[in-house]
Amino acid sequence: MKEAEPKITNLMPPEARALISGKGKEVVRQIGLDVIRDIVCDVLCGKNLRDSTEVITRKKLATINAATLVMFLRGEAQSKGFTQRLPSVASERLQHKLNGEERQILQWFLGLTNKATQNVLRDSTDSISKYKDEYERTCREVISACESDYGKLTGQLELSSLEKANIDWNFMVELLQTVGAQTLAIRGSEKSTYGKLFERLILGSLLSIFGFKLVSKNNVTTPSRVFWLSSIGEKRESDATLLYQAGQGIRFDIGFIGRGNPEISLDKVSRFEREIELGSTKWFMGTIILVDTIGKRSRIETLAEAINGTIIQMSMAYWPKQVAIELNKKIGFTHDLIHLPDNQIQQFLKDKMVDVPLESFITKVVD
Repeated sequence: MKEAEPKITNLMPPEARALISGKGKEVVRQIGLDVIRDIVCDVLCGKNLRDSTEVITRKKLATINAATLVMFLRGEAQSKGFTQRLPSVASERLQHKLNGEERQILQWFLGLTNKATQNVLRDSTDSISKYKDEYERTCREVISACESDYGKLTGQLELSSLEKANIDWNFMVELLQTVGAQTLAIRGSEKSTYGKLFERLILGSLLSIFGFKLVSKNNVTTPSRVFWLSSIGEKRESDATLLYQAGQGIRFDIGFIGRGNPEISLDKVSRFEREIELGSTKWFMGTIILVDTIGKRSRIETLAEAINGTIIQMSMAYWPKQVAIELNKKIGFTHDLIHLPDNQIQQFLKDKMVDVPLESFITKVVD
């Protein structure tokens, strides 16, 4: 592409570019804390997290997909043959040091995601040029087949009567390849981002409703009725650790895992040691593992019992009551929720959520 032509990634509207690399805090800013609070409350009442976040993901995808069309249109309007040159320009730029956002966009022009770059190119910049040649050859074959099977594609796109671009099969194939790659990339990224964010929010909210106070692991001044999030022990990571009273505590692990992922669920039951040392005190720890759904033939509940662990399904209505009951069995914890009639639990959780300090769970506590 000519030197005078604009930087490719700058052709994408900035508001759409800002959505590409949005992490936990950015997600909260975009969605709003009130909506986040409602989603957490829904999950505490047994609703599937993915149902709530899918609407958000779909809106983000539609916004970025539309912005990509604008980018193609502007590029073609400003420089004839822009679309045809995209793979070559992207290949050349990807061999330089780039920020994450620009790298992602350029990869999409070659039908790649971060994961595909790792697996197909093995993160080697030397492989990009060869891959680009194969990518262009495949696209030419598809374009030729489309023209043969469906005839020539002609037309014009116009943006506010200021920018116009002629479209053909090359324009559409390159656009659709890019949109396909970005859809895969964003869905993968959103799944990870929402999972990590809401794991903290749900565990933090649940333990706060139970009356426990959030602390930093390295700053436990009163080791009673406190918890910390995402601590890393000597062996494996736990998502939350609760200290109830001298020598008694519970480790929590949470994952939005359905029955289609039994191997991940089974791995969770062997994560933790039965005791930890905190200062000069040895704490005997129970384990509660929260998953979305357990398959009918799963052995995970039996295996969990071997480590003094309990599996609780978040797909059950009012599963927090079951957590409270298990805490009562394991460490003698008492709470109004244990004896509350089921038809009153939803309103009880909604009322309690109003005072939950969600902001403190979003800001990572340093362990």
